Amino acid sequence: MNIAIAILGLAILILLHEAGHFFVARAVGMSPRRFYLGFPPALVKVRRKGIEYGIGAIPLGGYVKIPGMHRPAPSDVDVQLGPAIKEDPRLFPKAARVERALESGDLAAARDSLPELERAVAVAELTPAAARAAERCLTELRDGLGDDAYWRQSTGKRIAVIFAGPGTNILIAIALLFVAYLIGAPGKTNTTVKRVETNTPAQAVGLRPGDTIVEVNNRPTPNFDAVSAAIRGSKGKPIKVTILRRGQAETLGPVRTKKIGDRYALGFEPGWETQQYGVLGALEHSLGDNWRATKATVTFLPRLVTNSGRKQVSGPIGIGDVSQRAVSVSFPLYLEILGLISLSLAILNLLPLLPLDGGHILFSIVEGLRGRAVGREVYERVSAIGIALFLVLMFVGLSNDITRLGGG
Repeated sequence: MNIAIAILGLAILILLHEAGHFFVARAVGMSPRRFYLGFPPALVKVRRKGIEYGIGAIPLGGYVKIPGMHRPAPSDVDVQLGPAIKEDPRLFPKAARVERALESGDLAAARDSLPELERAVAVAELTPAAARAAERCLTELRDGLGDDAYWRQSTGKRIAVIFAGPGTNILIAIALLFVAYLIGAPGKTNTTVKRVETNTPAQAVGLRPGDTIVEVNNRPTPNFDAVSAAIRGSKGKPIKVTILRRGQAETLGPVRTKKIGDRYALGFEPGWETQQYGVLGALEHSLGDNWRATKATVTFLPRLVTNSGRKQVSGPIGIGDVSQRAVSVSFPLYLEILGLISLSLAILNLLPLLPLDGGHILFSIVEGLRGRAVGREVYERVSAIGIALFLVLMFVGLSNDITRLGGG
């Protein structure tokens, strides 16, 4: 159940990110063509006022299609209509007129020639694959030549639409931490055991929920930092733990600590002191936590090139594991973790790399300064670099997740 809640939370964050793009695009005059719960292909879909709403077969997040992300290029017609023209050469003169208009930059002529090409494709004898490619080409041409095409809008409108996604995630982060502090967020950890993990030294030695750790190796532990330091400092050597159980002192052990990831642990979860505030206090703490997390994330990014930095990267499995653990501790803690994940999604998406939102914002600024759109091929080449870097980061995160969950 906890895992399902964690996955649902992540999916909602992504869906709301896409909803930010969708609603701001509509507000500034760009009519999105699709808005899906989940990713295509569609299981169920319906069209309302020119927008296709649907439920995708891939049940994670959401999908928005904004029309005309790139200026139509002659090569688009040549590449996408090539198979159809080969099967039915009668399409060539109509396609050539559109292509010549695009080459000369006469977008009005290209748009005027498009209906004739559409009619020719509709009656052409094509294989299913060629027909799909031709229809995709016509759809992209219609969208790219339309007045509401993304690439034709002002720089301000384009930036507003693209920033709306990560901007929504930032607002969600602030809201979730605000609610957590209103209802009582976990604060400092204490020396009381909340939960004992299975198949760990803590379980083997007889540690139980509700036990209060007062000494480790006969050294007093007035707070959890002292407990943690003593356990981590054991380096795997046997330790004794003195606890208070129902008012009586007991000594457990000796027992060897276990290396989990890059630290030694017994395998228990400490209790928390609750922090609850009024409206102004909750807002102040939410803003403060988000600002500190933002600074920590931004300063951490350059360390990704170092070995120690890469070891701290988590992938979807690690994020899901942390989320479901937070759910098991308390709902306010889960809200805090989900809020910080939302903030991380915003910062990641604002990196100036295509196909991330930050890359689209950067290219919008560049195109605004140049006074003309950048060609699709440039977008595709730069996107290939960004996708490669993102895949490397995902691989590192996944490797770290497997290592951590495996106890290596």
